[in-house]
Amino acid sequence: MRMKPLIAAALTALTLSGCGLVYRIDIPQGNYVEQKQVDKLRQGMTREQVAYVMGSPMLQDAFDPDTWYYLYEFQPGRGDKERKELTMKFVGDRLATVSGDFPLPAAFNTPL
Repeated sequence: MRMKPLIAAALTALTLSGCGLVYRIDIPQGNYVEQKQVDKLRQGMTREQVAYVMGSPMLQDAFDPDTWYYLYEFQPGRGDKERKELTMKFVGDRLATVSGDFPLPAAFNTPL
């Protein structure tokens, strides 16, 4: 008679322990940007040069076509979400400023 509660408890524990084994996929979204790409940026680069180095921007402001946004979000199957962003502003056809989650290279202000 004492075995039935023990067997029931063991079966319940085994059944519930499998709930943590659900596979969750990693979900990357947006433009993956690396520091080595940002290191190639220079003030005064044309839009074509920036697009060659960085790829096409994730967003272009419809009301301000001189602003490009590079956004990246990574949601791992388990763990915290990672988000990186980089904003570029152009004056005319030339890169003027870069801001965001990446440090600018020391040579950013030197002309090409």
